[in-house]
Amino acid sequence: MSIETDSPATESETVEALASELGEAITEMPEYEAFEEAKAAVEADEEAQEAIQEFEQIREEYMMARETGQATKEDLRTLQNAQEELHSIPVMREFLQAQNDLELRLQALNEHISEPLAVDFGEKAGGCCQD
Repeated sequence: MSIETDSPATESETVEALASELGEAITEMPEYEAFEEAKAAVEADEEAQEAIQEFEQIREEYMMARETGQATKEDLRTLQNAQEELHSIPVMREFLQAQNDLELRLQALNEHISEPLAVDFGEKAGGCCQD
C-alpha cells in the first residue's frame, strides 16, 4: 500500500492513513459483512429482541444479587437457562457464529500486525494495566 499526497506526509500521518485503509478493508471482508447482516437480522427479529431484553433483566438482577451476597445457585441456573433460550433462537445462533468467525479473522490479522512489533498489538492497544 502506498499513500500518495500533494505534500510529504509525516511518518505518523502515513501510519494513520494506513490504519484507516486497514479499517476500510476490514469492513469489506466477507466475515465482517456476514457479521453486519447477522446483527441487522437480530435487531429486526422481535423474538430475539424480547429474549435479549429478558436475558439482560435476569442478568442485571443476578449481578445485583451477587454484589450483595444474595445470589443463589438457582439464580445462576435461571440466568444460564435464559442464555440458552436466547442462543437457541436461529437468528441469534447465526449472529453468534458470524461474531465468532469475525473475531477469529481479526485475531489472525492482529497476529500479522503484531509480528514485527515487540508487543501484541491487539492486547496492549485495547488493554490497560497488564502485568
